[in-house]
Amino acid sequence: MVRSNFEIASNISGDDLTIKDLGPWDKYMTVTNDAENVVAELFEEGYLQDGRRLFYYDSENELTELTHENGVFKGFKFVQSKV
Repeated sequence: MVRSNFEIASNISGDDLTIKDLGPWDKYMTVTNDAENVVAELFEEGYLQDGRRLFYYDSENELTELTHENGVFKGFKFVQSKV
């Protein structure tokens, strides 16, 4: 299966970064299942420098945080509303 297909939904300088999982999930991995690669890619592209928080709308359209450190995925953190 091909790596996840996502888009940047919000990238305001100084704010958190938010992405949206686009699918289709019969062709692409979900961001949830590809989290390590997603974090590494966004870090390498300069989006996650300085500890910037990364949120994503998953395949169920629920907002979740991907926690990371220096481009390495650390875990998931469910959020009810973006802080």
